Amino acid sequence: MGDKPVWEQTGSSFIQHYYQLFDNDRTQPGASYLDVTCLTWEGQQFQGKAATVEKLSSLPFQKIQDSITAQDPQPRPDSCIISMVVDQLKADEDPVMGFHQMFPLKNINDAWVHTNDMFRLALHNFG
Repeated sequence: MGDKPVWEQTGSSFIQHYYQLFDNDRTQPGASYLDVTCLTWEGQQFQGKAATVEKLSSLPFQKIQDSITAQDPQPRPDSCIISMVVDQLKADEDPVMGFHQMFPLKNINDAWVHTNDMFRLALHNFG
């Protein structure tokens, strides 16, 4: 990992840490959200840390396991990082489902936080 640019290492480390927390306790990733964070979850809009954590906590499954397929972090000109994730999740006894999630990240007081979070399952019928 040492030969990768810092922004790629940071984006990848953040994503790994986020999903580890999410899979074990959906309230834990809340620490990386801001009071002004916007979440789009399957087209539903939520704004603020409390609304985001409430949405994540209310998801209708007991256990979940993520398997990151791909992640593409990029640096932004404003010293932020944007990471696009392609993942597969297994919730309870449901079949494995693919999804995409995008995390724009900003460093505030030496901690990387979400400014936005966009999530879509890859199950939509476009036909």
